[in-house]
Amino acid sequence: MNLHGEGGGDSGPHGTDGMPHGTGDLEALFRDVATLKRDVETEADLLLKDYGVSDPGPEIVNLAHYVCLRRRDIRSLQRHLMRVGLSSMGRLESRVVPTLDAVLAALSAMTSRKQLATFHTDHAFFAGERRLEEAAAVLFGPKPETRRGRIMVTFPAEAAQDAGFVRDLVRKGMNVARINCAHDDPDTWRKMAGHVRAAAKKEARDVRILMDIAGPKIRTESVFRLRKPSRLRQGDRFCLVLESAPGPQPDMNVSASVSLPQMVERLQAGDRVLYDDSKLEGVVETVAEGTATVRVTRCAADGVKIKPGKGLNLPDTALGVCPLTSKDRTDLETVIELADMVGYSFVSRPEDIDLLEDALEDIGARHSPLGVVAKIERPEAVRSLPALIARASGKRPLAIMIARGDLASEIGFERLAEMQEEILWLCEAASTPVIWATQVLESLVKFGSPSRGDMTDAAMAARAECVMLNKGPAVGEAVELLDRLVARMEGHMMKKTPTLRALHSW
Repeated sequence: MNLHGEGGGDSGPHGTDGMPHGTGDLEALFRDVATLKRDVETEADLLLKDYGVSDPGPEIVNLAHYVCLRRRDIRSLQRHLMRVGLSSMGRLESRVVPTLDAVLAALSAMTSRKQLATFHTDHAFFAGERRLEEAAAVLFGPKPETRRGRIMVTFPAEAAQDAGFVRDLVRKGMNVARINCAHDDPDTWRKMAGHVRAAAKKEARDVRILMDIAGPKIRTESVFRLRKPSRLRQGDRFCLVLESAPGPQPDMNVSASVSLPQMVERLQAGDRVLYDDSKLEGVVETVAEGTATVRVTRCAADGVKIKPGKGLNLPDTALGVCPLTSKDRTDLETVIELADMVGYSFVSRPEDIDLLEDALEDIGARHSPLGVVAKIERPEAVRSLPALIARASGKRPLAIMIARGDLASEIGFERLAEMQEEILWLCEAASTPVIWATQVLESLVKFGSPSRGDMTDAAMAARAECVMLNKGPAVGEAVELLDRLVARMEGHMMKKTPTLRALHSW
């Protein structure tokens, strides 16, 4: 079937694309869609075997169907279906086979052929959407009255001391409290969690607690400087060193030790190094004797100062590190005591899910109802995401966090713009809730006034099941604004589907 013909206008029985509008055209469309369905189902059976899931649930079967369908470019087929008034299949994430069946049933009726496909019932057709809503409720609590999206807030240290601060966030619409185990200590976390439970009870609200275990986060530690000025600019060089390595070399001004010393020895010439959420980017020139020399390739015009405690991203380096540190394993005991969900950093492979399950078993919590939030931060995690979701299925409730700060540093800001969309689609296919994280309404949270970019980003975030706000002086105001904005945006858009409510703007 030629789907690429071009024509100059109405030409009688032929369309503007040079194809006939008659039964032959529809018969060819039927064959194309039927072939597509057959191939997708056949390949999905093989993919499920690769995932190693012996008895996949309907959401994992649909995920496999979606992955196999999206490996094809079907844009031309979509346009031809649109032209004859049928679904373009552009909204089939949660219902791949039911959508293909619906198109085939409609084509059967239009060609008067014997019915070879049937329409699914409403209940069966929209089952994927129902599964997603149920999964979101298990993890994030019941759907709020005015919106389906939940709001998560990262707690500052003051949340341990100020019960009123926590209750105010609950009153304004916070649905999930996030406690970051990279900071503070178990006693502080217990105070935070206690304030959340007390505030939820007083406000008659179901508020959940997510505790993020730190994982093997790579940060600068000690920073050595030979002289001032110490700001690095494009073309300058600096060193990353083992803790026992000497300070800066005479021909460069700055060196820094790192929280994961073995990473220095894993670096190779040509590997990229990104510092502090990509405020500086460099490339490794040499590695020798516990010292990696890095040349700055991009940074702000006025330079960047290397400071202790700032994050490093190494998108080209195979680190080979376990996502669970000894600290994480200890912290899990407190997480089980206090939290509804654990945030799992540095997840890269399906086997990492098994590591967490084994760690929970070691502390007698294998059968706890604890949910897992897998944080997608590295390119390996993106590539493994379908298999990772499949591996987690049936073990415990799962959500995916798009950790946009680290992910942008790893894959680049330009690639992030489309990757966050792809992750939303993939997770919808698997009926897996998504948390949209990092710098949402950042200007409002930090400085009390949102930017235009903030508002646009927050509006896009409404398609996720949960939106995360970082800590800051005006986080309460941000919760109130997000509560209103998400509710309004959901009146216009459900995931990728426009919902055509009445408009009164003109």
